[in-house]
Amino acid sequence: MSDKVPMSREGYDKLVKELEIMKTTKRRAIAQDIAKARAFGDLKENAEYDAAKNNQAMNERNIANAQDKLTRVQIIDESKIPNDQVLIGATALLKDLKTNDEFSYTIVPQDEANFDEGKISITAPIAKGLLGLKVGDTAEIKIPAGILKYKILKITR
Repeated sequence: MSDKVPMSREGYDKLVKELEIMKTTKRRAIAQDIAKARAFGDLKENAEYDAAKNNQAMNERNIANAQDKLTRVQIIDESKIPNDQVLIGATALLKDLKTNDEFSYTIVPQDEANFDEGKISITAPIAKGLLGLKVGDTAEIKIPAGILKYKILKITR
C-alpha cells in the first residue's frame, strides 16, 4: 500500500500515542496473561492460553497497521484550506430546513470520525453533500431515510 493517509495533527498525535500504548503497556499485560495461562498446565486444552495468544496476535496486527499508516500519513495543513468553503477540517454550523434545528459537523478524515463528537467522515453521505458549499448555500443530501435539507449558517476551522 502506498496510498497517502490524510490526517489532522490531532489524529496523528492520537495514533502515535495509541501505538506507544500497544507496544508497551498492552504488550506487557498480554505477556503476563500468557505467563499466567501457562501456569495452568496442559496448553492443548487451555482456553486462557489460547485467548491470550489470540489477543497477542491481534495486538501485533494492530501495531503493524498503525506503523504502516504512520509511514503513509499526510498531515493536513489547515492554513492552506480556504475558510469560506466546507472542506476537510471545517466545522459547518447547519440549520435543518425541516425542523429548524441548528447543529454542527466537523468534516474529518475517515479514521478520525466520531459521531458523538460531531466529527463525520469525509466519505459519509452527509459530508459529501456539504463539500465545497459556502455560507448561505443549501444542501439537499440523499440518504437511505430520505432527503436532508440543510442551510449552511457558518463555517469555522
